[in-house]
This record gives sequence, structure tokens and C-alpha cells, in this order.
Amino acid sequence: MEIKRIIFSLIFVLLIIRLNAQNYTPTWDSLDKRATPDWFENAKFGIFIHWGLYSVPAWAPTGNDIGIYDKYAEWYWHRIGTRNDSDMEMNRVRNLFKTYHTKTWGENFKYQNFAYLWKAESFEPTQWADLFQKSGARYVVLTSKHHEGFALWPSNESWNWNSSDIGPQRDICGELNQAVRDKGLKMGFYYSLYEWFNPVYKSNVTKYVDEKMLPQLKDLVTRYSPDIIWVDGEWEHSSDTWKSKEFLIWLYNDTKVKSTVVVNDRWGKDTRGKHGSFFTTEYDLKHDNNSIGISSKRIWEECRGIGGSFGYNKNEKLHDYQRTEELIKLLIEKVSAGGNLLLNVGPTADGRIPVIMEQILLGVGNWLQTNGEAIFDTKSWENKHLQEENKGVFYTQKGKDLYVFITNSETSEVTVKSIKKAEKITLLGSDTKINFSKHKDVVRIAIPHVCRGQKNNNLAFVFKIEGACN
Repeated sequence: MEIKRIIFSLIFVLLIIRLNAQNYTPTWDSLDKRATPDWFENAKFGIFIHWGLYSVPAWAPTGNDIGIYDKYAEWYWHRIGTRNDSDMEMNRVRNLFKTYHTKTWGENFKYQNFAYLWKAESFEPTQWADLFQKSGARYVVLTSKHHEGFALWPSNESWNWNSSDIGPQRDICGELNQAVRDKGLKMGFYYSLYEWFNPVYKSNVTKYVDEKMLPQLKDLVTRYSPDIIWVDGEWEHSSDTWKSKEFLIWLYNDTKVKSTVVVNDRWGKDTRGKHGSFFTTEYDLKHDNNSIGISSKRIWEECRGIGGSFGYNKNEKLHDYQRTEELIKLLIEKVSAGGNLLLNVGPTADGRIPVIMEQILLGVGNWLQTNGEAIFDTKSWENKHLQEENKGVFYTQKGKDLYVFITNSETSEVTVKSIKKAEKITLLGSDTKINFSKHKDVVRIAIPHVCRGQKNNNLAFVFKIEGACN
């Protein structure tokens, strides 16, 4: 009888699971009901990698008179291969690219020839993965195919225009996917929906979607079971033209990753800030949607480079890169507002991550070793609007505990309002006694001298108020 009871219970549980299983239909109403897997919101910090043929010329203009998008070295082919138009500023930027290209490579040197020069001879995926782990990142996103159309895996849809057939002659996606997972990190892929100069795309977008884009995306998922699909290049067409909903129901209903994968919001010119597992900003640009950011009720992610470009730009100097302490404050700002930070590195053509980028990432990782508990697996504090009152002070919450980030080392005291309890206050990474007072719902914390005026180490520090959110 006991065995029969166990068998009956198992069958009942399986039936309940099956009945509760969601079969998504190709409508945004249906797809938007899918909950974003918890791992993504808890991860907080990821590494973006832009690597492709553009890493060979590795050039874009810099300076305060250059727009944000015009500093992108990964747009090299578009800049040298597009005719001038009525936009005078755009023409100026294109002429900078074209002048450099002609002077360096010759007027008749075609962009396609960079494929023969890209060897990736120093690419060691295990070294990359080790660095990303030490940086404290929880996930990695690699450009599997940028707008140039060159695929970083042996894609049948990009025959002789992929890293296995030509150039490195390696499955870059596959090698890095394995190395990253071996380090216990999540792995995802960026994929550009459109291609600048693909003749099929230019002449018949429906044929391109059916015969190139959708099969290629499905191949990427089937081969590597990614945790993230991060699409881009959607802005010329609607999600209906891209058949995005059809792809997503396949992803959510029929694949091995249907319960774990997350996707961003760039599935058509009608979808940013509206549809997807999470919303995206780029160098804080919100693409005319004001709901993304501190006021957003949806999970979101800011992506940006350590410098001004995503692809490696040899024209950038030290002052073009953000310092470690600046990136730590950026991470705090985004996480306290309910977002993630996807920080980009641009490897050199031979496969090295520039030493300055490596140094910066290790600095972030060292800080996270001490303060990571205030970043990972946290949520934005319900009273986060108080950040506007205390400039340079940010908050996260984990269970009943509140974390208070101080990014201004000159302050001597911080006042935190709306605190129900303050059972104990500690400084993360230190056994220094913290003096504080509480009156009604206001807590005043005296900043220890060890934290103040750190001219040579201006990194943020964190107080933990136990029981504050009870």
C-alpha cells in the first residue's frame, strides 16, 4: 500500500506540473507573462565582449566633439562603406574614418580582407574566463555576430564568413562558452538581427529572416544552450517583420533552456522598453523611454564600455577609460536602482584583453570580494528615493538587512530615514566599531576616520544595518 501511495503521489505531482506548464503563443501578451528567471536579477554584474573583424583596424575617433555612437570602433565598416548624406556631422565622422582607412590600408583595401588578417593567435579562453571570474562578474555575453555579419562559430548560414572557415579557424563561441561555464559563470550571446551590406537583407528582408536569421539564431541556441540571448540591430523593422514572437515561443516552449534563458528588449523598433525579460540602456541612453532606470518596475540592464567604444579602439588613451573607482560607483548606482551592469571589454585582434582593462576588472573584483554581499542577490530598497536627499549615498536590501553605500569619502556622518530597526551596524570588511544613534525612524551613522579622506583610495565603502527592513 505504501508503494502505491508513493506512486500515486508522484503521478499527481507530475500532472500538476504538466497542467501548470506554460505554453506560450506568438503574442506579446502571452510572452510578457513569462517570469524572468531569478538568476539574472541576482547576478547584477556581467561582462560584455565585442570581438570581430573590426578588431583588426581597431580605430574610431575620440574626443569631446565626437558623439557617443560615433566613437564605436565596431562600426568601422559602416563608416567607410556608406555614402555621404545630408547630415553634416555624420559626414564629418565618416570622412574621419575614410581618411584613416585610406592612409593606413589603402583606398582599394576592402573590409572583407580583414578576415584574412584576423588570426586570434593569442586567444586563450580559459584565461579570459579566469579574469572574468576574478572581476566578480556572474555572467558573460559575447558578440556571436555583429552588424558586419561575420559569425564567431561554424555557422552554415554564414559560409566562409565565420571564424571557423576563415581567419582564426576556431569555434570562438564554443570555446569561450565551455571555459566560462567551467568557471561557474552564466554564458550568453549577442546577436545582430540585421547586417549592413548583406544583399539578401537589402533586397528581401523576409527571405533573409526565414533563410538566414532565424535558422542561425536557432543553431546558436541548439549548439550552446545559452543563458542569455542579447539581440540588437532591430531598429529598421518591427518585431512582426523580424518574426521575433515566433522565435521566442520556440525558445520558451521547445528548447532545453526554456525555463532558464533570458532575453533583452531589442526585438523590433516597437519593443525597446516594452517587451523582453529585461530592458536595456546604453551609456544611459534610454531610447525615448523614460520608464527605464530608477523608476522602472521591470528588471533592466545598463551596458557600456570601459572606454568610449565597445570594440577595441587603439586610438583611445588612458583618459578615455573610466577608473576602477568610477566603475564601482557606476555598479552601485545601477544596482541600487534595481538594474544590472553589463561592462564591455574589447579584446585586441590577436586575442588579448588590454592590460589596462584587465587591471580595472581586477580592481572591481577586489572591491567585490569585500563588499559583494551588498551587491549580489539584493534588491533595490523600497525607499530608494531617499538617495536624492543624501547625495553620494545608495541603498540595497537583502532580506531584513539594509546596505548603505557611501561614495563620498569626505562626509563625516550619514542620516538614513525610514528605518524600523537597527539591531547592529557594521562596516563590511572591517571590525571597526561603528557609532550610531537612532531616534524614531532616523538613524545617524558616524563615519569612522579610517573611511574618510582617502585621497589615494577613493573607493566606496558599505555599512550593513541588520534588521532595518523587518
